[in-house]
Amino acid sequence: MKKAAIIGFGYMGMTHALSILKIKELKLSAIVERDLSVIDKNLHSAIGNISVGNLNADELSEASRYADLDECLRKEDFEIAVICTHVNTHYDLTKKMLQNNKHVFLEKPLCIDPVKAKELIDLAESKKKLLMIGHVVRFMSPYQKLKQWIDSGEFGDLNFLSLTRFCGLPGWGQWKEKDVKDLSGGALFDLVIHDIDFAASVVGLPAKIDSFYLPGEYSKQDFISALWSFGDKKLHVKIEGGFTFHKSFPFQAGYMAQFEKASIVFSTINGDVIKIADDTSVREVPAGDAGAGYFNEMKYFAECLTHGTNPELCSPVSSLQAIELCYKHL
Repeated sequence: MKKAAIIGFGYMGMTHALSILKIKELKLSAIVERDLSVIDKNLHSAIGNISVGNLNADELSEASRYADLDECLRKEDFEIAVICTHVNTHYDLTKKMLQNNKHVFLEKPLCIDPVKAKELIDLAESKKKLLMIGHVVRFMSPYQKLKQWIDSGEFGDLNFLSLTRFCGLPGWGQWKEKDVKDLSGGALFDLVIHDIDFAASVVGLPAKIDSFYLPGEYSKQDFISALWSFGDKKLHVKIEGGFTFHKSFPFQAGYMAQFEKASIVFSTINGDVIKIADDTSVREVPAGDAGAGYFNEMKYFAECLTHGTNPELCSPVSSLQAIELCYKHL
């Protein structure tokens, strides 16, 4: 078993703790949270967009708790840092962990600054440490099924793909702090990047991006509507989403895909099924549990560690590419 320390215990910290506790190759040895009272408080709070299960204090009893990361480094012999803090801390924390010879699982986005992101990738390579970014949509069953249909050609060529992702203003945890708001990159880099990354992973890079965006509470790009085109290819991809609505607005995401032989639709509003329609009928197939994507990505990370392989299904280079694509929408 490889020992893991979670750095930051908000929604994503709890989510990854749940996964680590279920994976036999990993052991949760430490939690680092600057305000230790937050750990138990968050266990009883409804935060985040997607429920992935419940976690109680007893399950965390074997994990040491630290308010100071340096103290954790001195006292704990862990191999993996799972960084779940806001993006304004990603560069410094990831660099520190790699310099201390830790493998790193980092929540998306990698960094807002592509130059710093490339530096971290190079550092991980020089230290021979695994670095993987949590682009969870790649590991969610409904989206994996879509990728399979695109790759297999079961329904013919893909002509049009629409990806949407909306939520209310995130008002939990550190999102309330001004420096987090100002340095988050807004909805483009925190929310819509999920669909930008997924689209690039399944259809490749666009030749042209026509984008429209609106300002919001967190950035000048808190709503994005974009159309990708691919030169001579018939394919077009539409990406739309943002922190557009009031804080209690229910999160929703999904896709619509038009192939030669069928059109396919999935939405988290009715997240149990994917609907497939042709000219004469509509049928439903099980979507699988989208929330299990968090477990799937952490399990994959653990398998890469065990086998000493690079995370080709979600490489850090592709995560840098997602950041660069975000800037092309501005």
